[in-house]
Amino acid sequence: MKKISKLIAILLALAFILVGADVFAQAKAKFHIGVVTGTVSQSEDDLRGAEALINAYGSVKAGGMIQHITYPDDFMSQQETFISSVVALADDPLMKAIVINQAVPGTTEAFKRVREKNKDILLLAGEPHEDPLVIQSAADLALSADFVSRGYTIIWAAKQLGAKTFVHISFPRHMSYESLGRRRAIMEEACKDLGLTFVFETAPDPISDVGVAGAQQFILEKVPQWIEKYGKDTAFFCTNDAHTEPLLKQLFAYGGLFVEADLPSPLMGYPGALGIDLSSEAGNFPAILKKVEAAVVAKGGSGKFGTWAFSYGYSLTAGLGEFAKNVVEGKAKKTSLNDVFEALSKYTPGAKWNGAYYLDVGTGVRARNQVLIYMDTYVFGKGFLPTTKQKIPEKYYTIKATN
Repeated sequence: MKKISKLIAILLALAFILVGADVFAQAKAKFHIGVVTGTVSQSEDDLRGAEALINAYGSVKAGGMIQHITYPDDFMSQQETFISSVVALADDPLMKAIVINQAVPGTTEAFKRVREKNKDILLLAGEPHEDPLVIQSAADLALSADFVSRGYTIIWAAKQLGAKTFVHISFPRHMSYESLGRRRAIMEEACKDLGLTFVFETAPDPISDVGVAGAQQFILEKVPQWIEKYGKDTAFFCTNDAHTEPLLKQLFAYGGLFVEADLPSPLMGYPGALGIDLSSEAGNFPAILKKVEAAVVAKGGSGKFGTWAFSYGYSLTAGLGEFAKNVVEGKAKKTSLNDVFEALSKYTPGAKWNGAYYLDVGTGVRARNQVLIYMDTYVFGKGFLPTTKQKIPEKYYTIKATN
């Protein structure tokens, strides 16, 4: 009798194990998505977007969908390491899509090698560092910040904040970049059309001999003079991240307006300028926005300062991962802009997106696999401006950079 009972117990245990294994197998993801970002030290917001995807769909090692890897901080000198790690993702027979954000140099070559292994893997690039025609030769879709549309919408938003003058702060190195030079020319034309005075001010390049500290000190000293010269109904914009924090700090102290940063995020410049600690809110952008907004309003900045409600880097990683999942599952088309915006919106509740296919200003040809995107501007103390609903005249897409 004891032997029979023992046998029954063993059989029940085996049945339990088999049922449990079957349940686990059913719970495992049917396909995998590779997500490649920088590290916390190099591009934290991009990585936080990957974490959001893992929270939603699980990591591959835990039976989930997302296989997240990071590229080296020194990616320029370690391109082969980066390329090899991306190509290795294609060894997984369940890998159906690969997302890289930011798509640093070497992405095109990595994508081409992946294609040699598996021509059916969906390849998506966020904020590519390589020239448009280069990345377009390999990616199914590339998303970039819309420097063309924002050249117009930032001026439009400045006018909504009450600006009469717009001051663009930069330096020769940045103005030699085609995208930044074009945006400056577009901003100048938009000021003419919308009735604002455009002013260009030069500041030291942070990688010059003066360094970041010298460049920031210049801004700290100059902003009070600029406010006195141009007035408090002046909106300021700078092309370099290092200039943003001292600019905001002085605008809070002396007056002036600020629409949004070059790479917009509530984390760009505001925490340092306002002296607030956001470590406990890391990755939680609604909480970050709420805390920054409270500090801005307390400084008397309601209606005068703006941002994007969600970090561009975070939104891009999470949104592209979501879009990849939807395309693989047949719920979205890789050629549909609406499907792209819908995927981005899942991780940016309350914010609206818009954009257009990249137009090569030299040839006049629009790409079909690279999209320039932008989000509604969020004004602290007031809420969202309907930036993405503005009709941008077609002429702005053909304006070239001026020498």
